[in-house]
Amino acid sequence: MRLPRLRVFFQICLLLSLAACQTTPRLATVNAVDLPRFMGDWYVIAAIPVWIEKNSYNGVESYALNADGTIATTYTFREGSFTGPEKRYNPKGFVRNNQTKAEWGMQFIWPLKSEYLITYLADDYSTTIISRSARDSAWIMARKPVIPGPEYDKLTAILGAQGYDLSKLRQVPQRW
Repeated sequence: MRLPRLRVFFQICLLLSLAACQTTPRLATVNAVDLPRFMGDWYVIAAIPVWIEKNSYNGVESYALNADGTIATTYTFREGSFTGPEKRYNPKGFVRNNQTKAEWGMQFIWPLKSEYLITYLADDYSTTIISRSARDSAWIMARKPVIPGPEYDKLTAILGAQGYDLSKLRQVPQRW
């Protein structure tokens, strides 16, 4: 008699916990990324940053395609000022969607891989937006350290349309 009640209790708890979970819709990515063309240096123009980069200057994300299909990543920046100490991180990227190559997992600590979505990419590969479905972090990046104001406004509008809180967006100072 107690076993059926206990099972019902756990089923109710499970249903309530599932109902309490808030899910955010997955973001759409670009249709296709030419990985060799995407490789190289990208200046971080603006970000809704993760904790390690909240006070970054001269942020640059660099990608290199490994023979095994993974992506060697180097993220460098100056901490706190243009003359602050240089910080360097080397996560490894993994293409999760081999059809579009626009969905990656980025691994900073094994075995965890963070979602990394290429949600905008200029036709000439001059600018890109990297987003996350959780809308907790995003990066506007470019091949040059500065982009024109109208281009920046266009990219921030895309982030806003994706559901990001633009008050959290920080322009990353670039001076080279």
